[in-house]
Amino acid sequence: MKNKQLWLALGRNTIISIVLFAALLALLWVAELIFPSVTLLRWHDAAWVVGIPASIIGVAYILTVRDPKNYTGFFAGIVMSILLGIQFILQGGYDSTFLFFCIFIPFQMMSIYKWSRAKDDGGASFEPKFLDTPRMIMSLFIILFVTLGDYLLATFAISKDGLLDNMVIKIFNGLLISSSFLANYWLIYRKTDSWLYWILYSVAGIGLFIIIRNPFSIVLFTFFLVINGLAALAWIKATKPENYGWLSFLKK
Repeated sequence: MKNKQLWLALGRNTIISIVLFAALLALLWVAELIFPSVTLLRWHDAAWVVGIPASIIGVAYILTVRDPKNYTGFFAGIVMSILLGIQFILQGGYDSTFLFFCIFIPFQMMSIYKWSRAKDDGGASFEPKFLDTPRMIMSLFIILFVTLGDYLLATFAISKDGLLDNMVIKIFNGLLISSSFLANYWLIYRKTDSWLYWILYSVAGIGLFIIIRNPFSIVLFTFFLVINGLAALAWIKATKPENYGWLSFLKK
């Protein structure tokens, strides 16, 4: 019965996500009618079309794992990762394709395994926690390392341009990859910090698409920022003061 309730929650969140995206797409369609010179919906673009169901399932995933006891959201996360991997293949973003297929999907499988096997020992196994200070510092170094690595990969292997060419775009793209890597990883261990990295992911996406002038993706990542921010607030509220980790000074 308990598992049935978890799956019902995933189904309910999927319906909510579909309704939200239907409203968003309708709003953008109206905006195109009012401002004919602005292109927001690109139904002719295969990668864009694949990105729509990926985003819908992704929001259902976020809404579901907002509950630290509901592992079913990670099944949606796996489907989302497959679709996003296909989208990046169509766009030629092979670094992101590798990330989704070879890292995120295994991470989400690990999350299903750990979350579904957690024993409800008075709720302690399900309590979200902030990282301790050493792991928080380690995470910051990982962000720098992954962002730099992706920058060099984009420069010398993908774009094959100069080291300082498109510098801001490469930095934002690296932040997208590094923040989503840490967000997915720390979700395995129910760390509240994972949502802070999802917020960074959303902000980096907004910055990236402002620079490359992609109005639809700006709106989409702003939408993600709101959803991730609400999930972060839910987890922060669920985190007990004794589990504040590197933020323990706030207890004083």
